[in-house]
Amino acid sequence: MIPRIPHDEVTLPDGGSMPRLGMGTWYLGEGRRPPEDEIAALRTGLDAGVRLIDTAEMYADGGAERLIGRAIAGYDRASLFLVSKVYPHNAGRARLRRSLEASLRRMGVDYLDMYLLHWRGSIPLAETVECMEAAVDAGLIRQWGVSNLDMTDMRELMRVANGSHCCVDQVLYHLGSRGIEVDLLPWLRKRRILVMAYCPLAQAGRLRDGLLDSAVVREVAAAHGFTPMQVLLAFVLHRPDVVAIPRSGNPRHVLENVAVLSDPLTDDEYAALDRAFPAPDHPVPLDME
Repeated sequence: MIPRIPHDEVTLPDGGSMPRLGMGTWYLGEGRRPPEDEIAALRTGLDAGVRLIDTAEMYADGGAERLIGRAIAGYDRASLFLVSKVYPHNAGRARLRRSLEASLRRMGVDYLDMYLLHWRGSIPLAETVECMEAAVDAGLIRQWGVSNLDMTDMRELMRVANGSHCCVDQVLYHLGSRGIEVDLLPWLRKRRILVMAYCPLAQAGRLRDGLLDSAVVREVAAAHGFTPMQVLLAFVLHRPDVVAIPRSGNPRHVLENVAVLSDPLTDDEYAALDRAFPAPDHPVPLDME
């Protein structure tokens, strides 16, 4: 029997809710493995109760969105929380609506629960926000947010009309990359804007030397019967207002991610990891991958 994910959600600024654990799809749909295997991984997560799936028009040039469309066929759309992202050069009056509708067609759905600006480009934020708000009014998206925006960008966003309607900032965040804890995370929390952590597993530890081999990580893993990568996910999920979207095309790894919510870290374990891989003591540029 596939284990079911515990009911664990965060509250959005508008009062709605969003699952705290989702499935990312970066690198899926690129032909690295048979699409049937990747679809099986997504469906394994869905069957285990993971309702959030994150993607982008950039991923596999729309291939990830098409893969999701195949994976979710037959599931209750209303129970899902689908997120996609628009290229910066498409995030204006000339192209945002067309990009959004293309994403919807690829996934075979009528609306997205969340639509994000993938990263900051040359189109003014005020124009992007205007288009996002129009998409909400048209019923094509429920909420909108941003991705890879740092403190300077977020402050600018808050100054434009309806910029405060932003619900999330999706950023790179993992045990080995904690710069957002210095300034961005507290700033967002104060405004009730959620953090979505992409690459919470540090791309299987590749983004920071020594993570998976750390004695502390392995000690915590042994205490829970976890793999080191499960410890990395548990570290991110220890913060109750952070959403994590680990990517996996392997059904077993998806279930390992699900298991983390049922066995959270203790405060002492979190403190030990914090000491082993401390956050910086000063603001640093936003880490991106």
